[in-house]
Parts: sequence; C-alpha cells; structure tokens
Amino acid sequence: MAGPFRTFPRLAPAALALTAILAGEDLSRLPYPKNYTSHRESSYDRGGGNDDGNWKNPIKSGETRSIAEMEGPGIVKHIWFTIATKEIYHLKKIVLRIYWDGQSLPAVEAPVGDFFGLGLGEYFLYEAGPLSVGSQKALNCYFPMPFRKSARIAIENQGDEPITAFYYNIDWEKHRSLPAEVAYFHAEYRQATPNAGWTANWKRNGDPEVNDRPNRDGKSNYVILEAEGKGHYVGVTHGILQNQGDWWGEGDDMMFIDDREKPRIIGTGSEDYYLGAWCYGNCGINPFGSSYPTFAYQRYGNPVNGGDNRGARWMVYRFHTDSPVAFENYFKMTIEHGHANHRSDNFYSVGYWYQQGVHKLRKPLPPVQERIPRMINTDGPTMGKP
Repeated sequence: MAGPFRTFPRLAPAALALTAILAGEDLSRLPYPKNYTSHRESSYDRGGGNDDGNWKNPIKSGETRSIAEMEGPGIVKHIWFTIATKEIYHLKKIVLRIYWDGQSLPAVEAPVGDFFGLGLGEYFLYEAGPLSVGSQKALNCYFPMPFRKSARIAIENQGDEPITAFYYNIDWEKHRSLPAEVAYFHAEYRQATPNAGWTANWKRNGDPEVNDRPNRDGKSNYVILEAEGKGHYVGVTHGILQNQGDWWGEGDDMMFIDDREKPRIIGTGSEDYYLGAWCYGNCGINPFGSSYPTFAYQRYGNPVNGGDNRGARWMVYRFHTDSPVAFENYFKMTIEHGHANHRSDNFYSVGYWYQQGVHKLRKPLPPVQERIPRMINTDGPTMGKP
C-alpha cells in the first residue's frame, strides 16, 4: 500500500512472533499455533529417585556449577529457583551468571537474591510482571532471554556453608530461527556502601544549603547501569539501607541517552521515578495514620517500607515494559542519593536491559563480604522526625 498509510515496515512472520514473545503473550494470542518446541532444564533426580534438589550432591563453598546448558536458537521464558542452606545472607553470597552464545563474560551477573529483587539479603513476598517471590522462598523470573547458538546458566557458592539443595526449573523454547535484530538480555548488580554524600552537616533534607544546591550534570549520581551499543533499558530493582535519618528519596532519576555529558531525561524525585508519591507516607503526609502500606504492582512497587530512621530498610522497583527506554549507542541510568547527592545511604541495585552485542562497560562484582548489608555511621541526622 502506497501513500501515508504505509507508516511502519512490514515484519516477517518470525519477527511478528518474536514481538509477541518478548512482549509477553496476551491472552488473545493463546489460541494461535506456536512455532517452537518446549523444553525444560531442571534439578530432577537423574536416577529416577526423589533427590530432585541434589541433596546428595551439595554445591560446596567456593564451587561454581553449571545448572543448564542449552543449544539454540532459543528463548528462556521462565526461571524458578528455591534454595536450602544454613548460610546466613545466602541471597547475597550465591552468585547467578548467565552466558549467551559462548561468550567468556556473563551477560547476567548478580547475587541471586538481588537478581530476583531481594536486594537486602532477606526473603519477602511480592509479585511484579517480570519477577516475583512466592511462598515459601520461591524465586521466579519471566524476562524473555533469547540466544542464537547456546546459553549457559551457572551458580557460584561464595558462602562458607554448602548449598544443601538447589532446586530449579528453567523453561525454554527452541525456535527454527530468530530475527537478526533481536537483542540479548542483560542484568548487572551495583552497590554503594555508602554513597558519597557531600555533607553530613544537615538536620533535614529541606535545609536551604541542601535543598538549593544545583545538580545539572548528574556527575556524582548513583549509577544503576552503563552500556555501549544499541539496546533498550527495561528496569531496576533497588534496595536501600538508610545510614541517616529523614526520607531517603530526595533524589532525581537522570538518564543519559546517546550523550555521555548531558541527561536527556530528568525526573522529580526517587519515589516519583518508582511511581509512588509523597515519600510513601514518610514525609508527614500519611492518610493511613501510623501505618505505611506496601504495594507490589506489575510495573512498579514498594514491597518493603522501613520508615525514615537510621537503619531503615527499603525495596522499590520500576519496569519499563510499557515503553522500554531505547538507545542507539550509549546509555547510563543514574539516580541522585538525596537532593544533589547530599545523602550517604547504602544502595543495592540490579539494572535490567537488552542490547545487541556484548556488554563492554561492566562493573566488577564487589567482594562477598562487602555485599552484606550493614548500617554505616556516616553522621548526619539520626532520626527522621525532630
């Protein structure tokens, strides 16, 4: 069809199918034929018994074990884990790595708890679209993860105790082919313990010397991820441990898109980026009285709300599945830690994105003991309320 009605390029059937796959198939698509074969990698007992979590073959301290190796073209559609171990903070000490197409460096590298949104090393239940944690201690991921030649998923035990049992089901589809333009899934863990606030000489976030300080370039912001190449950012899970009192979230999100010097997108506050409002009830405007309700929706949530004192623990998340943030050659996702970065709280995050090619600007995984959440005395106010 010629003329103004020919707005979008015609997609091949394989590309149309993949568009539906990557978007998460709508109920209206369920009756249509599927052009793939279904497969599962799991921890079932190869001898036919009931040792499905490999209780007889624990993952020893210091051991790395490949739990799944798949030949493509394919798409990982769902990952389910549950773990038995005596290790305290094992969610921080067990590392998940995923490799695509024989690459020597992982596209996914994060402590297993952080990858599933448990950024403070403790279990809690929540449900989002791409991630959820169910009872009891069931870790679920629904991010579609395409690969062309091969995929490998590995677990490293960086704790002192053995992983007594590691149960897993990894559901994937094998396809005849994938479109050339399809991007690889990536996820990377980062932390700041603590963020380097520029002052401890303040009593409230709204003090003029703090509130009036400009931050136009975001140079000292907390960096969630930085990537080179063509791709699209799809979200973040973010754990916070407050080292100072008052509200932790007086900080704007700033996205650098194809420009290393100037952010294209600037937000209005941390809870605003995470699609909440008014400090989640912790800044004197709380219609619910003394309680602070938590919530977990498909694209955003605040499943853990710790209040505004020192030592408070929080978890927030945001997924851009409605409109991923596209970039052609460079992307950096950042957020302020307090207005103009005046606060010195601990941040733990995993950024999730898709990109073509390999991840060149990776951040090394911090040593295991540095990943354990602990409050740090950074001075500043001790209580959120005078």
